[in-house]
Amino acid sequence: MTSTSFAPDQSEVLLRVMEAAPQVCRRHQFFVWTQGDFQRWLPHKISICGGYDREHRDVVLDIFNSIPLPEVVMQGLKTFRSDLMMAAVGAWRKARSQAAVLSLAQDVTPQPLTAALIEQGYDQVVVTGLTRPGRPEEIESFFMFTQPRAAYSVAEVQALDMLLPCVHLAYQRVCVTERQMVMGRSSSIMVPGQGQPRATPITEREREILLWVRDGLSNQQISEKLGISALTVKNHVQKILRKLGAANRAQAVAKAMTMNALSAMPHPMGEFY
Repeated sequence: MTSTSFAPDQSEVLLRVMEAAPQVCRRHQFFVWTQGDFQRWLPHKISICGGYDREHRDVVLDIFNSIPLPEVVMQGLKTFRSDLMMAAVGAWRKARSQAAVLSLAQDVTPQPLTAALIEQGYDQVVVTGLTRPGRPEEIESFFMFTQPRAAYSVAEVQALDMLLPCVHLAYQRVCVTERQMVMGRSSSIMVPGQGQPRATPITEREREILLWVRDGLSNQQISEKLGISALTVKNHVQKILRKLGAANRAQAVAKAMTMNALSAMPHPMGEFY
C-alpha cells in the first residue's frame, strides 16, 4: 500500500485518540471513544468487533452502532461464520493482514444479510485484525467499520492500520473487564448487600427502554417491541435524559452503564451484556 502523509491537525487527532485509548475499560467507554476524535480519523456508523474466545474456541462478535438497524441484521452481524464475515476475513488475509476495503455488492456472495445491508445503504466496509501470537492462521481480534454510502479512501484505510494496536488493546481490555465484572456479580449473589447496582431515579420501564436504546433501536422500533406509542417512548427518553443530566441518547446510555443501572434487570431479549 502506498504511504500517505497526514496534515498536522490530523496527526493531533490521532494523538488524542491514542492518548484516550488506555482509559477505555468498559463497553460503553469503547463506544464513546469511537464516537469522538476516532470518527474524524475513521468515519463510521457501525463497528463490529470480534475477539477470540477460548471457551468457545472461536471469534465472538460484538456490535456498536450509532444508528438503528433491523433486528435481523443485528443478529446476522453477530455470526462470525456467515458468508459476509468469511468474505471480510478473506479480503483481510488477501491484503496480507492489513486493513482492506470490501464491497458487499461486488465481493460477497448474495445472501439475505448482505441484501438487507445494501438496502439500508451500506456497501463498502473496511476490515482489519490481528492473528494469535505464534499462530498466524488463528484470529486474535477482528474489526469491521462501515457507514451508509461510504467510499473509504486509501488514507482512511491506512488510518485504521495505524489505529489497530490501540483498537485491539482497548477492545481486549473491555472484554476482560466485562468478563471479570460478570464473574464478580455472579459470586456476589451469595453475599447479601454486595455488588448491588448504584441507586438511580430510573424506573423499570425506563431501564427497559434504555436497553433498547443501547442496542440502537429508534423510538418507533422500541414502541413496536413494547406495544406502546412512539410518542410515549419519546417522552420516556426525554425523562431519562433529564434524570441523568445527559445531552443525548448515547450519553444517557453511557451514564446509566457507568452507574451500573442497566444491570439491574435482564435484557428484553434475554441477552446479558
